[in-house]
Amino acid sequence: MQETKKKYALVTGGSRGIGRAICIQLAKDTGYAILINYNGNKQAAQETLQQVTNAGGTGEIIQFDVANAEAVTTALDNWHTTHKDAIIEVVVNNAGITKDGLFMWMQPQDWKNVIDTSLNGFFNVTNYIIQKLLVNRYGRIINMVSVSGLKGTPGQTNYSAAKGAVIAATKALAQEVAKRNITVNAVAPGFIKTEMTQGLDENELKKMIPINRFGEAEEVAHVVSFLASKKASYITGEVININGGIYS
Repeated sequence: MQETKKKYALVTGGSRGIGRAICIQLAKDTGYAILINYNGNKQAAQETLQQVTNAGGTGEIIQFDVANAEAVTTALDNWHTTHKDAIIEVVVNNAGITKDGLFMWMQPQDWKNVIDTSLNGFFNVTNYIIQKLLVNRYGRIINMVSVSGLKGTPGQTNYSAAKGAVIAATKALAQEVAKRNITVNAVAPGFIKTEMTQGLDENELKKMIPINRFGEAEEVAHVVSFLASKKASYITGEVININGGIYS
C-alpha cells in the first residue's frame, strides 16, 4: 500500500539561501516532491518552487513558523488532510535565524528568538513527523547546524548554544530510531555565500579558511541530497562539516 503513496521531502526555511539550494538539489537528484516551508516571504518561496519546477521536479509551498508549535501542528495536520495519498519521508531542518551580539549585552529576547527557531523549531517539526516515519519504517532527518555549534563563535553565544544543542539531539535521536531505518544526521556549514553572510568581510575572514574562500550554497546542498538518499543508509548520528577546513 505504501508504495502508491506520493513521497515528499520537507525543507524548513526553504525559500532562500542554503534552504533554496537544498530544495533545487533534491528536485534534481531524487524522486521526491519538495515541500518548501517559509515563514514570512511567500514570494521567495514561490521563486524557489519555480526553480524546483525548472529543475524538473515537483513541489508546493507551506507556510508556518517553526518556532510556533501550534502553527506547525495545524499546518501539517491540514496538509495531511488534503494529501491522504502522500507521505513525508525526508525532513531537512534548515530554518534558523541569527541575532548576534556580545553575550554581556545580549537581550533576553535575542537569546529566546534564536533558541526558539533553531532548537525548538527542530523539536516542533521533527516531533510531529517522527511518529509517521516510525510507522512507515523509513526516513531521513537532516539537521542544518553550523561551525558555530561545534567550536563556538564569539558574538554568537545564542546561535552557538542552539546549534550545539541540535548536534547533541541529532546524536541521541539517531540511536533511538535507527532500528526503523531512520537516519538522523547533521550538516555543519562554515562561511557560505548567502544573505546571512552578506554583511561579513569576506576578504578578511577567508584568511582563516584553509581553502581561502567562502563556500557556495550548492556545495552544502549536494551533501544534504546524498544524506537524503538510500546511498547514505549506514550513516547516522554524524555531523558533516562543510567549511573549507576552518575546523578540522
